[in-house]
Amino acid sequence: MTAMKRRLLIAAPALAAALFALPEHGRAEIDPARATALVRDAGNDLVAAINDQRSDVTARREKVAAVLRRAIDIEGTGRFILGRYVRQASPAELAEYNRLFDDIIVRNLSARFGEYRGVRFSLGRAQQRTEEDVLVNTIIERPNQPPFSLDWRVAEVGGQPRVVDVIAEGTSLRLTTRSEYSAVIQRNGGRVASLLDAMRNQIAQLAARETRS
Repeated sequence: MTAMKRRLLIAAPALAAALFALPEHGRAEIDPARATALVRDAGNDLVAAINDQRSDVTARREKVAAVLRRAIDIEGTGRFILGRYVRQASPAELAEYNRLFDDIIVRNLSARFGEYRGVRFSLGRAQQRTEEDVLVNTIIERPNQPPFSLDWRVAEVGGQPRVVDVIAEGTSLRLTTRSEYSAVIQRNGGRVASLLDAMRNQIAQLAARETRS
């Protein structure tokens, strides 16, 4: 495995958890109650899917994936993370990037959360950062592991509240992922195609891991 691919694979959990960004244009004022309701409902749906005793691992992952796609602004996240390279990508490259990015986020999060039966989820406080976004705190508890806190940043996207970032231990994971992706492209002559190659390799490894589980 090349150093570039190792770096991208190592960054995958940060990408999976983070998920999430909103382009700087097109924002609207967000109601904190709507933001909290989105996180509450998505969290409850995730826990219900994960703890479903009637479903096998594959079915639970599919249910988790459906919840994630409803709650997260995956396309906006992907475009933010690609940054200035959005303008350099051809239409075909951008379409492929969007497809791969969606697959990576869903596979990572579905695998990460879809195998932990006994997960519990609780809401903390909601904090209005600006008129355009709200941070909703949550506490996640998993069997035999210490609980951890995640802050979900929520904004209005297309008239609906959507998760646009996750802050873990004070770190914005969308910014971390943007830096990682930019580094991959820069190390390969500014070619977006090099990032797509690394993403395809990552997906293949994730798929192999799912098959073994």
